[in-house]
Amino acid sequence: MMGRMSQTPAVRVAGLTKSYGDVEVLRGVDLEVAAGRVFALLGSNGAGKTTLIRILATLLRADGGAATVNGFDVVTQAAQVRQSISLTGQFAAVDGVLTGRENLVLIATLRHLDHPGRVADDLLARFSLAEAGSRRVGTYSGGMCRRLDLAMSLIGNPPVIFLDEPTTGLDPQGRAEVWQAIRELACGGTTVLLTTQYLDEAEHLADRIAILHRGAILVNGTLAELKALLPPARVEYVEKQPSLEDVFLALVAPRTGDDRPLNDMAAGGSPRTPEA
Repeated sequence: MMGRMSQTPAVRVAGLTKSYGDVEVLRGVDLEVAAGRVFALLGSNGAGKTTLIRILATLLRADGGAATVNGFDVVTQAAQVRQSISLTGQFAAVDGVLTGRENLVLIATLRHLDHPGRVADDLLARFSLAEAGSRRVGTYSGGMCRRLDLAMSLIGNPPVIFLDEPTTGLDPQGRAEVWQAIRELACGGTTVLLTTQYLDEAEHLADRIAILHRGAILVNGTLAELKALLPPARVEYVEKQPSLEDVFLALVAPRTGDDRPLNDMAAGGSPRTPEA
């Protein structure tokens, strides 16, 4: 992936601990995220993913250890960290009463950027929302809201973005739209730290993957390195059948060429051949 690259990690975590009463949520977490990469943090509910993100975003203070984001300490240089990041939580933080464009203009104005309208129009085009820009966000689908949320997170060009389970509650088409938006962020050089429960999400998006379990990192590596931890798979020849998600996306996705719905063809028809 091309874009902003640096030898200094965009995120560095060393020995981070956090407890709530007698419950240890983080137990000495260590990890590094290279600049301009997508890093996926996998873990089940309660593993400590959101707690770690909140500490890195300066919203919560750790009990022990140290962390830096974009070279700034999250405790002693919290203001500089906040200027370097954007945080997208599990639910889209958009105003449903405003239009998509108005949401973007509002954030650009609050960040004191020049030409907020131009910033908004550029992001609407980048995230394939230009045609919906004048519509109230309350009419958007879940995937569209998520794309708008990601667009808002890019205002001001933060070098690091934290995405805390960004596809929670989305249908397969919405997930695919968000995946594409994340790929585009990485291609533009933005560092993305992504938390997710979905294994396929990490497999499709991440340059590097860590598994957080009961507050500690179990493994950390590339997908190939993680797969190498298990014995080689036995080779078998099987007929590959489409998954239910494949069927769903084929039915609802925009089609080119023959415009007849796929379910019409499944009922026994076939694409018409133009008459001579």
